[in-house]
Amino acid sequence: MARALREDIGSGDVTADLIPTRTGARAHVLCREEAMLCGAPWFDETFRQLDAAVQISWHFPEGSHVKPNALLCTLEGPARTLLTGERTALNFLQLLSGTATITQRYVEAIHGTACQILDTRKTIPGLRTAQKYAVRCGGAANHRIGLYDLVLIKENHIAAAGSISAAVATARSHAPRVRIEVEVENLQQLREALAAGADIIMLDNFDLELLRAAVAVNRGHEPPAQLESSGGLTIESLRAVAETGVDYISVGALTKNVTAIDLSMRIVTSPD
Repeated sequence: MARALREDIGSGDVTADLIPTRTGARAHVLCREEAMLCGAPWFDETFRQLDAAVQISWHFPEGSHVKPNALLCTLEGPARTLLTGERTALNFLQLLSGTATITQRYVEAIHGTACQILDTRKTIPGLRTAQKYAVRCGGAANHRIGLYDLVLIKENHIAAAGSISAAVATARSHAPRVRIEVEVENLQQLREALAAGADIIMLDNFDLELLRAAVAVNRGHEPPAQLESSGGLTIESLRAVAETGVDYISVGALTKNVTAIDLSMRIVTSPD
């Protein structure tokens, strides 16, 4: 938050300085499109760091579905502060609302199946925690937060280790309390990952026929792993993938291709 304010304000807001210091104002934040509201804590903290005298009244709770032209909140405080914090606060709110909104659409697309939507590490640098919060607000689940909370063995790791079995064995030895996921590209690799004892297996770019075959192979293994489908997925193809029986579908677009929600802040009372 402090970094975001510093990069915007720099040595000072030379435009807000046109307003007399003691001038007070009231402002409304409007949502111009249908959306899920997400990011109010970041919005509030922006103004708190600028001036704790700013009062913010939210008209919808976090996670609400709002219609176009909805009045999201009302702010009261020093006019200079409202003007200086406007863009930074809205940037957080529109980005996180955009993430939550698209996530909720992906979740709705597979409603009624046993599958769950996951995010990825394809996040905006410095905003991973915030975006992953927004994903949860939208009804999906977080994959790993970073490189420290899940072993994810991919093609390059396998090549460097020599085999899937060797990579999993080393991971078990080095991080015995951390779950292990292995990315596979075919059924042969799937069987090797199962034999090695992977907890989760990522099925990379499997078509529907291969996904169904993978689910059958997994169900025939004791114990089965959890299966994650990943790669080349669109919101239109999600349901068919979920219905194959995989446990998870990971979607980088939730945080990578997010479109900000159209929000605006308007001063609605004349200066005191």
